[in-house]
Amino acid sequence: MKIARNDIVEVITGAEKGKQGRVLSVLSDSGRVVVERVRLVKQHKKQIQGQAGGGIVEVEAPIHISNVKLVTKGTRGSGQA
Repeated sequence: MKIARNDIVEVITGAEKGKQGRVLSVLSDSGRVVVERVRLVKQHKKQIQGQAGGGIVEVEAPIHISNVKLVTKGTRGSGQA
């Protein structure tokens, strides 16, 4: 795949058309990517003892890789030689 984690992509089709964001993860087996602040869905989280409260939270849902185009390559690696 040409798109990798930390790349900047733009959505070219669908309801989120025109939005840009950083790729958070690539799901290569299903051909989808998760893009920061794109395709937010509400998810119900149960409160767990010892953690912050539950409730309704917004999370990014994956979109098909054919619906995004690469804008800028991200940084690869941690700078170690």
